[in-house]
Amino acid sequence: MASSSLLPRPHIPTPLIAKLTSSPRTWSLFILAHPSHPKRHSRNLLLLPATRAVYTPNLYTPSPPSGAEPHGDPISVLNERVRRDYGKKEAFRTVMDSEEAGRYMRMVKEQQQRGLRKLKGDREGKGGVFSCKVDPYALRSGDYVVHKKVGVGRFVGIRFDVSKNSSQSTECVFIEYADGMAKLPVNQASRMLYRYSLPNESKKPRTLSKLSDTSAWERRKLKGKVAIQKMVVDLMELYLHRLKQRRPPYPQTPALAEFVAQFPYEPTPDQKKAFIDVERDLTERETPMDRLICGDVGFGKTEVALRAIFCVVSAKKQAMVLAPTIVLAKQHFDVISERFSVYPDIKVGQLSRFQTKAEKEKHLDMIKNGSLDIIVGTHSLLGDRVAYNNLGLLVVDEEQRFGVKQKEKIASFKTSVDVLTLSATPIPRTLYLALTGFRDASLMSTPPPERVPIKTHLSSFSEDKVISAIKYELDRGGQVFYVLPRIKGLDEVMAFLVESFPDVEIAIAHGKLYSRQLEDTMEKFALGEIKILICTNIVESGLDIQNANTIIIQDVQQFGLAQLYQLRGRVGRADKEAHAYLFYPDKGLLSDQALERLAAIEECRELGQGFQLAEKDMGIRGFGAIFGEQQSGDVGNVGIDLFFEMLFESLSKVEDHCVVSVPYHSVQVDININPHLPSDYINYLENPMKIVNEAERVAEKDIWSLMQFTENLRRQYGKEPRSMEILLKKLYLRRMAADLGITRIYSSGKMIFMKTNMGKKVFKMMTESMASDLHRNSLVLEGNQIKAELLLELPKEQLLNWIFQCLAELHASLPSFIKY
Repeated sequence: MASSSLLPRPHIPTPLIAKLTSSPRTWSLFILAHPSHPKRHSRNLLLLPATRAVYTPNLYTPSPPSGAEPHGDPISVLNERVRRDYGKKEAFRTVMDSEEAGRYMRMVKEQQQRGLRKLKGDREGKGGVFSCKVDPYALRSGDYVVHKKVGVGRFVGIRFDVSKNSSQSTECVFIEYADGMAKLPVNQASRMLYRYSLPNESKKPRTLSKLSDTSAWERRKLKGKVAIQKMVVDLMELYLHRLKQRRPPYPQTPALAEFVAQFPYEPTPDQKKAFIDVERDLTERETPMDRLICGDVGFGKTEVALRAIFCVVSAKKQAMVLAPTIVLAKQHFDVISERFSVYPDIKVGQLSRFQTKAEKEKHLDMIKNGSLDIIVGTHSLLGDRVAYNNLGLLVVDEEQRFGVKQKEKIASFKTSVDVLTLSATPIPRTLYLALTGFRDASLMSTPPPERVPIKTHLSSFSEDKVISAIKYELDRGGQVFYVLPRIKGLDEVMAFLVESFPDVEIAIAHGKLYSRQLEDTMEKFALGEIKILICTNIVESGLDIQNANTIIIQDVQQFGLAQLYQLRGRVGRADKEAHAYLFYPDKGLLSDQALERLAAIEECRELGQGFQLAEKDMGIRGFGAIFGEQQSGDVGNVGIDLFFEMLFESLSKVEDHCVVSVPYHSVQVDININPHLPSDYINYLENPMKIVNEAERVAEKDIWSLMQFTENLRRQYGKEPRSMEILLKKLYLRRMAADLGITRIYSSGKMIFMKTNMGKKVFKMMTESMASDLHRNSLVLEGNQIKAELLLELPKEQLLNWIFQCLAELHASLPSFIKY
């Protein structure tokens, strides 16, 4: 078969040459050599009268197209990493404006210092830098500690010791490591030691560090540092994007003063401060609000939200109230409907699975055309089918109860609408944001004057204790919550209670009940018809039943600290003394972490300690939630206290970690490699010229587009032949170089040179985070060039592969840097 012309000559604006030594603007995807001159020098291709494909010895046999990419080849590995790093965030596609980012970094530092002064003043070190170092005298024998330079050890004790070069005895701290005992003077220990708290179940570190080999510890510390840097950049991108948004301040109207006057109680000082904070956010700022209202159960967070809703709805915008459970959404709906009943123009609606299909459709239409002003519901409000007419405010109650996907959807709202988050026990992420000033927080820690503390009883389970507690509550005319961690044991408890209290109305409630049945049960309990409600933690959030003043929680070790605190807050909402009975099976069966949780909740019997409790919980559970889906392994590497300090250090030096990318077309890659595509493959492609031009276009756009293009190409035509893979690698090479600020790549003998605008600190952090020792150890930065010396001069294709792998590793660290 004679080689066939791909396209008529007028359609070929430039020849398709693979060599990159000429002007970087003219190179394209592959060579189509003239059949009579297969070995002609590629520069002469510019003069060819026609462009034709040539035969190559290995004819192309297409592998069947498939949905999955072939695993293992370098391009697939890179594509997977790009999808993982960038798949969930759109922000990476836009680089930051350097002036804006600089202003923003200064503002973050100011906010951070304010946040520290407000919440952590007693832990500031010299120069106002946040310090988590531990006082050696506060340690107990057996506690695990972290020495900043040596790693994790076990504290043995403090005693006086005489050093070799002195006759005087000095007080020393003794620490046991994997290969010996270390001692250091107390004054030195107070500067270098941190308490080692782990975020996972075990209180013990995986291993103790070695005194004789600190390299493993350095690697662990570096891993934590890279994770922190990435997190800081992610947060910066999200919040900078939000600060770019503009909306006119809401008007201060006399109607708001009338609405406020309807509040029947005298607000507490903290509540007044929260009202003022939110009002200023809405009426004085032009950027969307993102405020956390952290107040204990029953401290009036809902009233703060109601005033924000009124302010937004008065300006003809919609407000969405998001609750984690149907029960809580129903309660919010009832409270809001009652409060807004005097305003006939303001329409309140609820979206939940209690509704029929027709009701749902009607509500969806009303939301879309703007005839509903306030919409209350569960995560169904975040669904794709819900289209808002003019959304102005999102109120999120108990954000920690939502799943990862819902949290990401909530985060996406934060860039465009005002967001108010209500929580009695903020998740560690929320607390961390409040601490560092990335997010504004209002703390409500003073109880309303009529509130009485809840009496907490913690003991091993016994039927007699349960009967006695329920009898006491029923005798004073009250109601009882009986909570279990799982649905499985509810019927068993029901049988036991029916036998013990045959004349009392008892019911079961859990999330798997039919919607109407659950609604009816909760309604009857709220009205006082049901006296004992046996349930799962569906009642955990916000449920307000004044007459229920005893809660019994069985198998307490299976609940998280935040859950226990919330459950306990279901009672004690009136002026009667309330009781919370926490029962565990047998202390011998409990993990250290479960025992620590129980001790913490007993300590926090006073009202208004949800915030302190969240900090305690953060010490026990760790920072898992900070990383979104990623769990807290990086925190476990160094312990929470050192992690926290490294985080603040990273924030204070954030301007050192900036990467300045260069335009794609300015990158010059001088590698003289000319692969020939099999003519069968050219014939197999439906429109080769279109594919070539598209490849060049997407490579110029960004790495995400190039990844999608390659995946689609393979999905449609199967795995490409080796020569096509080389040509794709060239596109990736140039794209990654542009992202990294590299303007030219060339080689000379065993040396590879990359011209770059990269700073020393960025280069150091990038190379430190490289997985391959081979690549890391061969790279040095001299002036404006990155150099690599190879052991021997490589053939051109191997050289291309080496540079591809090297740039792929450098590129993997980009999410940890601010891109200008």
